[in-house]
Order: sequence, then C-alpha cells, then structure tokens
Amino acid sequence: MLNQKRVVIDHVSPQINGGDFFIKRIVNQIVHIDAHVLVDGHDVIAASVLYKHEKDRKWSEVRMQPTLNDEWHTSFMVEKQGFYTYLVEGWVDHALNWQHGIERKIEDNQKVISELLEGAEYLKPLLKKASKSEKDYLAYCISLFMDTSNYNEAVIEAKSERLHKILYKYPGKDFANTSREFKVYVDRKKALFSTWYEFFPRSASEKEGVHGTFKDCHRLLPRIAEMGFDTLYLPPIHPIGEVNRKGKNNTAEAFEGDVGSTWGIGSKDGGHKDIHPHLGSLDDFKELVTAAKNQGIEIAMDYALQAAPDHPWVTEHPDWFKWRPDGTVQYAENPPKKYQDILPIYWEGKDYKNLWNECLDILIYWIDCGVKVFRVDNPHTKPYYFWNWVIDKVKKKHPDVLFLAEAFTKPKVMARLAKEGYTQSYTYFTWRDSKHELIEYMNDLTQTDQKEYMRPNFWPNTPDINPYHLQGANESKYIQRYVLAATLSSNIGIYGPVFEQMINDALPGKEEYLNSEKFQICHYDWFKENKLTRIISKINQIRHEQPALQQTNNIQFCNVENEQLLAFYKWNDEKNDELLIVVSLDPYYVQQGHIQLPLNDLGIAQGHHIQVHDLLTGSSYNWHEEWNFIELHPTLPFHIFKINK
Repeated sequence: MLNQKRVVIDHVSPQINGGDFFIKRIVNQIVHIDAHVLVDGHDVIAASVLYKHEKDRKWSEVRMQPTLNDEWHTSFMVEKQGFYTYLVEGWVDHALNWQHGIERKIEDNQKVISELLEGAEYLKPLLKKASKSEKDYLAYCISLFMDTSNYNEAVIEAKSERLHKILYKYPGKDFANTSREFKVYVDRKKALFSTWYEFFPRSASEKEGVHGTFKDCHRLLPRIAEMGFDTLYLPPIHPIGEVNRKGKNNTAEAFEGDVGSTWGIGSKDGGHKDIHPHLGSLDDFKELVTAAKNQGIEIAMDYALQAAPDHPWVTEHPDWFKWRPDGTVQYAENPPKKYQDILPIYWEGKDYKNLWNECLDILIYWIDCGVKVFRVDNPHTKPYYFWNWVIDKVKKKHPDVLFLAEAFTKPKVMARLAKEGYTQSYTYFTWRDSKHELIEYMNDLTQTDQKEYMRPNFWPNTPDINPYHLQGANESKYIQRYVLAATLSSNIGIYGPVFEQMINDALPGKEEYLNSEKFQICHYDWFKENKLTRIISKINQIRHEQPALQQTNNIQFCNVENEQLLAFYKWNDEKNDELLIVVSLDPYYVQQGHIQLPLNDLGIAQGHHIQVHDLLTGSSYNWHEEWNFIELHPTLPFHIFKINK
C-alpha cells in the first residue's frame, strides 16, 4: 500500500556515491549533517538526524535547525569505534503549525475560540509522553482552551514559549519521511594522526657489510622515539627469492653476496608468513614489536601480495599465477620498469576464493603476532572488491587495524581505494613543490568530498622516490619539505635515515636513489645528529602538543604578497587551538612579504591586538593590523605561530 508523504528530503551530506560507501571519522569526532528538507504549501516542518552505533539497539536523535533556503543542519558525536548508521527524518509538525497559525490570528485581533479547541486536541496525546510537571501544565492548558470564560488567559498560554518548548520536545511525527541510511566508520585516533619512520632492518647492524637483525633494531628504537615518531614501518621482512634475484642498483644479474629486493617475496625458506632467516626468528620479531610498543611506537608491516619465482605458492598453488604457452609466468612490469624477480598474482583464476582466504589469513597471522598497522604495496594492481572484502573482514574482528595504501597512481584510482576502506593513502605531495601546486592540491583534499573518506599521508621521500627537488638539495630545502608535510597533513612519514642525513645521490635522469637500499645493505651512522634531526624532533613535539596539527581538513590559506611564501591558518574542531604557519619555498635567499590575517575566521575586529608566539624559537610578536610583515631566512625557513587573542 502506498504511504502518503509530503516532506521531501534531498541532498543529505556528507555521503559518498549516494551512500554506497561510508564516510570516516575517529573516536570523539563530530559528524556535521546537512540536508534539504521542504514541503508543499506553508506548513511548519521539522527534521531530525537519527543515528546509532552498530551495537546499539536504539536510535539516538538530534534535531536539525533550519538555516537558509530550506537547508537544515545538525551534528552528532561518534564515541565508539566501528560503524554508525545515520539518516534524516522530516515531518509536518501539526502542533507547531497550529501554534504558529494561532499566533498570527491573535496578532490580527481575530477571535480564536475554535482554534483553541483544536489546540486542546493536539495537547491530549502529549500527556502520555510528558514529565509530571509538564503533564500538570498541559492539563491546565487543555482546560483553558476548552473553557471560553478564560479566553484572555488561554490566548496567552497558546502562544507562550513554555508551551512551544513542550510541543517541540514531543513532536507528533505524522506522515514522517526518511532519507536512506548512510554509514560512518569510526577509527582510533591514529587513523587521523600518525608520524611514520621507515627503515630497512637489514641495514641496522653496527658493523659495515653485516646483515642487520631484529635484535640490532632494538638499539634504534630510543632514537626514533626521541625524534617523535610513533609508527615504525618495516619493508618486507620475509624470505627473498633467489631465482631472478636483482643485483645492486636494480641490475638484472645478482652476484654472490647480493641480497636482492625485499619485495621479491618467497624462497625455499618460506613465504608471506615466514621471516628472512638473517633477520631472526618469529620470537625475535615479537620481542621487537613489544619493545617498540614500550617506546610508544607501533610496528607497521609491509603487505605485498606478489611472489618471487621460487615462492612456495608457485608450486603449491599454480592456479594463482597466469602461465604462458611456453610454461613460464610473465614477470611484473610497469614500463619502463621491469621486475624480473616478482611474479604478479593472477586474480582472475578459478581458485580465487582460496587465494582471497589465504591473503586474509596472512593478515590475521601477523595481527596475532601483535601487528596492527599495514602499509600495502601497490594496492591499485589488485581488485577493488578484494580490498573491500578483506579490509571489512579484518576490521570486524580487529577494529584497531589500520591500512595505508601505497598507491602513487591516478587520482580516481586512489580515491576508489580510499572508498573501499583504506585508512590512509600516500599522496602526490612528494612532487608538489610550488605555491600554486600545494594550494591547489590541499584544496582538492580538504574542500571536496575527498575530505570525508581520503586521509592523506604526506611523505617527502620513499625508497622508491628520490624526487628531483631533493636531488642535490641543501639543508634548507629538507627543512622546508618536512615542515610542509608535518603542518599541512596530520599523517606524515619519511624514509630514513636517508632523509634526515640528506643522502640524495640519484641515478642520472631518474627519481631513483643511486645505490638504492632496495637492492643492497647500507651502513649508517645511526646516531649522527644535525640541524635537520633537531628540527624534525621539535616539529614532531609541536605536532603532539597542538591539536590543530592533529587533523588535516581545517585549513585556510592566507594572502601573501610573495610567491615564495606560503601561509595558512589551521585550527582544531573546538577552535581552542589556532595556528598560523608560514613557510619560505626558497632554499637559497631571504624572502619578505605581508600576510593578510583571516580576521573574520579568527573572530578578531580590525585593529584588535593579537599575539603570535613562535613555537620553535619561543619568540612572541604583537600584531595590530590585518596585514603583517614577515621575513624568512634559508637558515630557518618557517614559523609555526600559536595565535593568542
């Protein structure tokens, strides 16, 4: 039977693809809801947002408020991890419509005896819902409205604020209409705020030329913690294939002693659930996980779904690979790059269900070993629907687990992976260097619907990418790039100690490291300190102390009369932490300019005194104007100002 409806609900936001995908939040974040709610005619309408956690039995309700042009708004807080469901409900509020109508007639000096009797009928059902004091008042109003001898008093109560509040509190939702249901997934805080450090365990040895072990990694944990990093990402720790093993600098021929690429996973020593024998035992790995946790660091593992030619899967599950007519398997390629040491998985094979289950089982195995963070290698080369399935399976039992997508690929592909469930994503920040590029990219991430599902993680460098602007770069450029990453995005990471030691020799004409650590063991003076390490440590400390830097989306760029100066205002949701960041993009020369403060957003009147406090140097400045002078030197090419009003 057709249900009669009058209220129209449209343009509910936020939503992704009409509700096909969920938006994302972390625990104790606010979800702001907007919708168009309208009705034919001139009746008074009302609207609410209903929401509940997946484990709640009852819906919670928060009323929406009209803004302009039939647009309504409200918000609610998500307090637990997991899925929440929300929807918008709208209705014609006949009781409030009655009160609005009678008020207008009274103002027009019309007699409203009939309208008072009508009002009594609206009040009677409320007696079942109201509190004792409210019931007494409602009974009093009902008697007044039905007794014409107390007309003047009845008129006063009919339009009273007290009655209005009760009618608003207990709406009669006749002919209510609802939107479709939408979902929000709530993660722990680390999903939104994390500081990553990547290094190769095999390069952790104190002795040059000796393969590092997990035990060697222990001595590096205090240094990483002192620098302010809370996530330690280890490239693959599994056995490395010997067939078609790569030599140094990605040469196709390996010589005796060449260790191969860590991403060429699998050999006679095992596969994805095994550990390279030179790194240590499973117990050694678990001890490292525990030791890191004691330092406030989580270990992030690499999850690379591919196989070396001598991976056990190749003989045990041949259907997981695509065989050519000559009996060989085509190795992985990304022209002009060739990966002769890696066989791609054949996702279209008939045995795909067992393949999917094995891939899930790998994750569960390492989760049981204490790992809760995974950096996923090349997710864009695997089916989207697989990721949706496997991430959902993991999160249902292990909601603390986070996934970082290593997908330096097309924008829509990166967006789709985020929609399928990835917690964070690598980004194009690695290549965005000019003022225009940075502003355009940040606005794309924070001012479009990407802000609801795409959590960027900014990396100035990776083992795969030695960007041209860092090749031969000076110290100022490295400081600039770290400051930009750390203040623009709440999730950041570096590949070290290559970054902080400014090791940037490159293969000629390529964005690749010369003597890449991907293909050889390197030896470092791990405890070497310089100005960059000290600044990184201080910036990371500031990030942990300032809530405005623990989120990405609250950002507004400021006008600066210099193309080499980038300035932006950041704030936390409560707006009790407000910062102004200014960065020089010139690593060689002094840059000056005037910055226009966003006075309206700061809630500051023209000429009102404000103080800005430099969180790095401790200096404070008193500003009285909308435009203020800034000068930055290459030796310290940035300010992180805390705004005190």
